[in-house]
Amino acid sequence: MIAPQLTDALNGWLAHCAALNDAADHTLTAYRADVQGFLAFMQNHNGGGVGLGPIARITTGDMRAWMAHERGRGVGARSLARSLSAVKTFYRWLAEREGFEPTAVLTIRSPKFTKKLPRPLEESAARAMIDRVECQAPEPWVAARDTAVVTVLYGLGLRISEALSLTTAQSPLPDVLRITGKGGKMRIVPVLPAARDAVAAYVQLCPHDLTDGGPLFRGVRGGALNPRAIQKVMELSRLQLGLPATATPHAMRHSFATHLLTAGGDLRCIQELLGHASLSTTQAYTSVDAARLMEVYDAAHPRA
Repeated sequence: MIAPQLTDALNGWLAHCAALNDAADHTLTAYRADVQGFLAFMQNHNGGGVGLGPIARITTGDMRAWMAHERGRGVGARSLARSLSAVKTFYRWLAEREGFEPTAVLTIRSPKFTKKLPRPLEESAARAMIDRVECQAPEPWVAARDTAVVTVLYGLGLRISEALSLTTAQSPLPDVLRITGKGGKMRIVPVLPAARDAVAAYVQLCPHDLTDGGPLFRGVRGGALNPRAIQKVMELSRLQLGLPATATPHAMRHSFATHLLTAGGDLRCIQELLGHASLSTTQAYTSVDAARLMEVYDAAHPRA
């Protein structure tokens, strides 16, 4: 537990993030956990001192002790870098509000880590996955539903949460969809005929009322479809197809981006389609494509 004064400061910062930065709920939850853990450590590290005073006097040595403690309990470099980023953002806000010098915290370097490259499927594997998921369900409408969801993930490049947030008011799918992504960021996504047809086939077979403005994709009992259902059907399909464990719903989104880039798609356009706030996030796909090209080169060039 942390002191009430620190709790009030944390709540004030989270309210600031929600109001001015339009942070998503899951982002605020992660921020709270990261900063609360940091404040609890510092409170104990400083002999149980409470209030803002000890927090305002944190040194670089204190910061290194916290980072060592986190690594000691098994926190990876990537997760620690995320926590440190949240702590710095909170600390900058708190220093401006309380009028103390935050340099000791803000100058601490983030731990180095290797960025994970996206793990897309080959084009043939992506098509095989779409064909295979319909074989897992005993009921035709469920099979059509699963096919529609996976087709939407691959054909529109949506996150699973974005696909399952579609409503019945958006059916039949229009030529373009307005999608609200992470952080409330809006983007326009063209709808492929294959995705429109797959959703239409599902709607025609679905036994539940799809005129109520509720979720478009329904579970067996008629409620909103749980993402775990799509994850499970893809797990079964990938095992049958001999695909790696990385063949997840999110891999369909990675495949969408990689296949567009391979076909000559403009990086900026792909950024907009994916809803990435930073081009550097989208640029990860260029590394994937370059790696694939090198594999082809090594396998085919006579001097390789």
